[in-house]
Amino acid sequence: MKTIAIIPARGGSKRLPNKNKLLLGGIPLIAHSIVYAQENSDIINEIYVSTDDEDIKKIALHYGVKVIDRPEELAGDFEPTVSALRHVLQSIEGTIENVILLQPTNPLREANLLEQAFNKFQTQNYDSLFTVTRNHQKLGKIENNQFIPFNYTIGQRSQDLEPLYYENGLLYISKVNLILENIIISKQAFPFEVKRNFACVDIDSQADLDYAEYLYNKGSQTHTAFGMEQSS
Repeated sequence: MKTIAIIPARGGSKRLPNKNKLLLGGIPLIAHSIVYAQENSDIINEIYVSTDDEDIKKIALHYGVKVIDRPEELAGDFEPTVSALRHVLQSIEGTIENVILLQPTNPLREANLLEQAFNKFQTQNYDSLFTVTRNHQKLGKIENNQFIPFNYTIGQRSQDLEPLYYENGLLYISKVNLILENIIISKQAFPFEVKRNFACVDIDSQADLDYAEYLYNKGSQTHTAFGMEQSS
């Protein structure tokens, strides 16, 4: 029974063109997720990149991982990620038990994050797990030109807010049967909390990429590992 990693990487991107191929720390963005998976070979048996882009395919092959050519109909702006995962599973042979989804737009993962999360996933026998981070902002909505607080009352201190969490996208682990049913996160999924500041990085704009570069360089200087060896 195998555990595989799938890295979905479309060529198209509206807000930040070619973002999966842009450099972060001197290597293509998608390469960070590939290297991270390779460094967790005690957990991950095989690594697949799903893409519709020839340049991304060349990058993936250069790093020695397998590529599944994604059909055009599964590479649109509104196509859910799970359809790419399902296509990979339907394109390969062998008995697979678990799928680890690594999104290339969330490249800054602590070196031991997957080990800790996968151990929780296995020992507690969850069918899925995803990473979350606590939100510390005062949120609300605007209706009829009025601001209506959502998670606080006006004047309340931020440290007294009710804990709310957001899905940070760093990693997902799911049983294969869920993916085949078009589900990544089940109702019983375990929310694995990540408290580090890099958890908020989700690259969708140049500002996001610049911030990721800042954190990456800061991590290099302080010897904080982001899934690959940092220079001394």
